[in-house]
Amino acid sequence: MILSISGVDVSYGADAIIKDVEFSLKEGEKVAIVGRNGCGKTTLLRLITGELTPDHKDSNTPSIVSIADGAVIGSLDQMSFTDENACLSDEIKSVFRPILKMKEEIDELLHKLDTAPDEETSTRYATLQERFNYLGGYRLDKDYELLVQRFGFSDEELKRPLSSFSGGQRTKIAFIKLLLSKPDILILDEPTNHLDISTISWLEGYLASYRGAVILVSHDRMFIDRIAETVYEIERGKIKRYPGNYTAFAKRKRELREKQQKDYEAQQKEIERLNAVAERFIHKATKASMAKSKLKAIEHMDIIEKPEEDDIRAFHALTEPARESGNDVLETENLAIGYDSVLSKVTMKLKKGQKLGIIGGNGLGKSTFLRTIAGQLPAKGGKYRYGHGVELGYFEQQMARYESNKTVFDEFRDAYPTLTDTAVRNILGGFLFTGDDVFKELTMLSGGEKVRLTLAKIFQERPNLLLLDEPTNHVDIAGKEALEDMMRDFKGSLIFVSHDRYLVSRVADSLLIFTEGKVEYFPFDYEEYIRNRGSENLKNEDGVWRIGNRVDEAPEKKKDDRPDRGANPGKERSKMERRFKRLEELMAECDEKKAALTAELEAPENASDFVKLGELQTAIEELDRQAESYMEEWAEIGEKLEA
Repeated sequence: MILSISGVDVSYGADAIIKDVEFSLKEGEKVAIVGRNGCGKTTLLRLITGELTPDHKDSNTPSIVSIADGAVIGSLDQMSFTDENACLSDEIKSVFRPILKMKEEIDELLHKLDTAPDEETSTRYATLQERFNYLGGYRLDKDYELLVQRFGFSDEELKRPLSSFSGGQRTKIAFIKLLLSKPDILILDEPTNHLDISTISWLEGYLASYRGAVILVSHDRMFIDRIAETVYEIERGKIKRYPGNYTAFAKRKRELREKQQKDYEAQQKEIERLNAVAERFIHKATKASMAKSKLKAIEHMDIIEKPEEDDIRAFHALTEPARESGNDVLETENLAIGYDSVLSKVTMKLKKGQKLGIIGGNGLGKSTFLRTIAGQLPAKGGKYRYGHGVELGYFEQQMARYESNKTVFDEFRDAYPTLTDTAVRNILGGFLFTGDDVFKELTMLSGGEKVRLTLAKIFQERPNLLLLDEPTNHVDIAGKEALEDMMRDFKGSLIFVSHDRYLVSRVADSLLIFTEGKVEYFPFDYEEYIRNRGSENLKNEDGVWRIGNRVDEAPEKKKDDRPDRGANPGKERSKMERRFKRLEELMAECDEKKAALTAELEAPENASDFVKLGELQTAIEELDRQAESYMEEWAEIGEKLEA
């Protein structure tokens, strides 16, 4: 065990943040810590790094925070910069100084062993040599080149002084230095911030095969799923351990709560029955003894507590637009976007009810595209056109920067003065502002709370087209899940930018993919994109996209000039039957692919190739998710056919 915490409480002033912490970490273990914003995740990390000390407890139970001798803990907060005027390359390589110093000592010890060997020198040499290998001493340059490339720094940028980089870039630089230092316990608090999807995907593989232990705090559920083998949840000041990744944790937590609820209800019924029997016969001489025995049985019960309500609340909003748009919602043709120069050109079409996710690297124009079609920026060329009856709702992070001392209640009522106080409170309650939360001053709100308030105002307008730019930034996992449900339930059309792949995979039915030099429309969901990107199986021929034998029309559909004669039940049923049969084929294909990958995963020659094992496991998990999606659609169509 490299780290162990037992019987620890941590408080701020008179308020207990977390109590009776039981936490352990094995060498090489990958652990995630989850919980709502403000629950104590960062507090636990600060306890581990030694920034906080546990409360002094007056009980006989000792408070223990134990770290293995010689174990090095590394976190982003601990990474400092040595010289603001140094070029980026020198600043990053400064992290190698302790390793290079170790190499000098190893060389000196080796020389000593050649001339005058002794046991102490031999032991010290072996210890240092092992540590040097662990820290990757013989591949420093290779690791350096890999990381600066993966985090997106060019050769020209490596020559620039550290002081010339932005805050987000400096965070990336600190991250590179942290990874190159290779601590025994790597602590990462929201590591996917400021990273694009391709870098996040690479980082998942890197951390999964990292030799040291990893403690991870993240709101990125897919990231946790692909790295963590253990999840600790902090809820209401208590911490609980769950084996497995985030999906396994969520499932197990739900199962435990459902079982506790059933056991609680069953016990309450039994207590009610025993009390009824006792009350009925307690005053009858011949039955009093039996009645008392029933009361005694209740006293001896191990009472099952009623499970606390899940600390996961849902948003409640009007997801039905005030008015429907026409079928054609938005069309762009060679729309040039940018500020001083053109970043990208976009050609696409959006239909009514479509949910389009926008993904891609940083700085390529994703947010700029939304700002342009929202009328916040002028187009630099090309054109865009909204269809009949489109009413726009637009969200960006800048809109959630409240500086006023007004309360949440007053801010919303001022925006909608015709609403009653009760209506205002009900609407704000739908966005998790309950009780005295509505009287918080805007300047005191967290980032997630400001996002929720802004979304409440947008949804109150009941638009039929939503443009959302990173709506889940600063929002915790429970809030993300609630927002996802609302986006899925929204009856209008949706275009959203997000780095949250879990959200994209759950919500988007099509994608707009920004890469260097081009923007591509992809008429399938995220899972299909991941599975087929770069594959010869994916083709676009004459405006028609194909994945294998599966065909989907590109956004430029041919106009149907035939008059609308209404739905044809026979034609609709035939269409469902074809889809039903195709889904069976797709599920069978998933089974075949999974069997082949599983065989490869279990092959002896791959047993020590951890990178490949990680890739295979990720592919299997993606197949499982896709098969589950096919199964749900298959069952739904089956019910309709039976009806």
